[in-house]
Amino acid sequence: RPLTQEEIAHRRELAKRRHAEKLAASQGKELLEKPPNENPPEITGNTGDTKGEERQLTDQAESVTSKAVKQEVDSKESFIAFARVFSGVVRKGQKVFVLGPKYDPAESLHKLSSQSSATDDLPLVPHMTACTLENLYLLMGRELEDLEEVPAGNVLGIGGLQDSVLKSATLSTSPACPPFTPLNFEATPIVRVAVEPKHPGDMPQLVKGMKLLNQADPCVQVLIQETGEHVLVTAGEVHLQRCLDDLKERFAKVQISVSAPIIPFRETITRPPKVDMVNEEIGKQQKVAVIHQTKEDQNKTPEGIQVDSDGLVTMSTPNKQATLSVRAMPLPEEVTRLLEENSDLIRTMEQLNTSLNEDKKNHEINQKTMDRIKEFKQKLEQHLQGRKWRNAVDQIWSFGPRKCGPNILLYNFEGYKRSVWQCLGNAVKEVRKYRDFDNSIVSGFQLATLSGPMCEEPLMGVCFAVEKWEINKVGEIPSTNSQDSEECDATERNQNEDTTLTSSCTDEVCSVNEHQDSSQSVTESPEKISKHKGEALLADCYGPFSGQLIATMKEACRYALQAKPQRLMAAMYTCEIMATAEVLGRVYAVLSKREGRVLQEEMKEGTDVFIIKAVLPVAESFGFADEIRKRTSGLASPQLVFSHWEIIPSDPFWVPTTEEEYLHFGEKADSENQARKYMNAVRKRKGLYVEEKIVEHAEKQRTLSRNK
Repeated sequence: RPLTQEEIAHRRELAKRRHAEKLAASQGKELLEKPPNENPPEITGNTGDTKGEERQLTDQAESVTSKAVKQEVDSKESFIAFARVFSGVVRKGQKVFVLGPKYDPAESLHKLSSQSSATDDLPLVPHMTACTLENLYLLMGRELEDLEEVPAGNVLGIGGLQDSVLKSATLSTSPACPPFTPLNFEATPIVRVAVEPKHPGDMPQLVKGMKLLNQADPCVQVLIQETGEHVLVTAGEVHLQRCLDDLKERFAKVQISVSAPIIPFRETITRPPKVDMVNEEIGKQQKVAVIHQTKEDQNKTPEGIQVDSDGLVTMSTPNKQATLSVRAMPLPEEVTRLLEENSDLIRTMEQLNTSLNEDKKNHEINQKTMDRIKEFKQKLEQHLQGRKWRNAVDQIWSFGPRKCGPNILLYNFEGYKRSVWQCLGNAVKEVRKYRDFDNSIVSGFQLATLSGPMCEEPLMGVCFAVEKWEINKVGEIPSTNSQDSEECDATERNQNEDTTLTSSCTDEVCSVNEHQDSSQSVTESPEKISKHKGEALLADCYGPFSGQLIATMKEACRYALQAKPQRLMAAMYTCEIMATAEVLGRVYAVLSKREGRVLQEEMKEGTDVFIIKAVLPVAESFGFADEIRKRTSGLASPQLVFSHWEIIPSDPFWVPTTEEEYLHFGEKADSENQARKYMNAVRKRKGLYVEEKIVEHAEKQRTLSRNK
């Protein structure tokens, strides 16, 4: 008769016990067999006693070693790589190359020959290491069976790769093998939490545990923020809970405290709305109110910043040597999506452009990459059409944030030609005065797109156009610098009268010397002139000129963004729910309560089950699965997958302006504004100023006791 499951388990336990006893016996013999040069153990009594003691020693040794083996089995956890053999035969103890996902055989083969093996002494090659396959296993449910070799087409487990493989890799005996593409997961990590140990002394164990978790889970991301926080980025609420449990119980084995989930948002701008909040067309009355409102907003802008009616912001650097005019425009949705999909290609373009600017000739551009860049440019030209986007694609100066994001910087002024399409061979030498400081403008744009004005979140789908950039002439700079230095010294004059005489005298001497230098520099070479110019620009009480340009560009971008209607963008899940007809109403109630939106609902043929497809904000998804199961008594089960970013339609800064809006929303308009709620929550978390009333309804307190 066939064995039952209990009998199979019992026999397996017996076999394991015999194996452990054999191991313990062999280790005990090794312990007892001492080398001859060691001192013999002291033995008291006759020979018969020594035999008894020897037996006692062996028993003790066996029990100690068996305990040690059991402890090792309990405590030691090893990683087993899950793999498939595509060609050849894998053998135990074989030495192979471990090729990372970014390994490129074309770059590395000139360092080593295609015939070289993993046993040779090899030079350092990026994304490639050599390792030995320690163990091969047949994966039998919960059990592992040892194997000596595995032929092609089989799935197997490989032990001993934890030091060589992070998440996925390709094993090959030849360095000429191209690596397989890494696994693509449908779920995108979106929910992040900060993690710290309850006892600060456990920090090294937590860091080690997070490294192990990063290796074990292919979908999780582990990173350290600029603030020093250790952050876990997971796909959703259930995945987050699973990762935290693994971290506590298996990998770190320490008590940890976890922050509230950090939900990412994006900031953007839209076209001015055509209807107001009560769906009435914006007429004259509304326009008058808006004009008053914009006038108030303009009064709030600090001095030295000019904001035109069409949103053009003009600013000067603190030393008044450069003036910038910047305009912000919303990008079409197709362009934003295209930029997001091609972020890796944009990063490659940036690397090629930097190597071309540094005159590195050894960086050869792959023809396939060139074709992809040309195709990307054509798609951009198709989507950016119309009068306001004329020649916009050729004028793209940079992408942001981090030079590969979904925002664009355009140059729209004369005398400058430098775009992101240099790698296509259309590089043009630009004017010297702009070339010295153009990186400062790009850096300011990167900083502005990395943290927007609403709640310091990254921007998305915004185009900034620099329409004017003026730098004063070389001859004017020393005189203005001497004026600046006189202004700086003027503050000191009020403090001490005696020092004013000496400081003013030294100022006059400095200005005389500067004028002499400028008269001498006329006869010098243009290189020396530009060098003097750079020194003059740097010698400034406001700091380096490049730093002033960065700060001015960042502020100009922020004010240009605030001149347009601002909106928050929320991360959205696609939610697929399977439910029966009885609980359909409850499912809809839970979805509407959490700002969800049903896209379609269809009945599965031959059953009474409905399949509902909806979108749900990530910020509202915590506890959603539990609530929907409770409300439907377990008859509906949702599945959440990150889908896209979506603009929240409500304006976070909206206030009622027309009579109809006052009648509908009240004077305070304190009904729930979803965008403002999210914005204030993020600002509170980041320690930024939040405009809210602490006391809403205050009354004089009545004392119950009578005045005597």
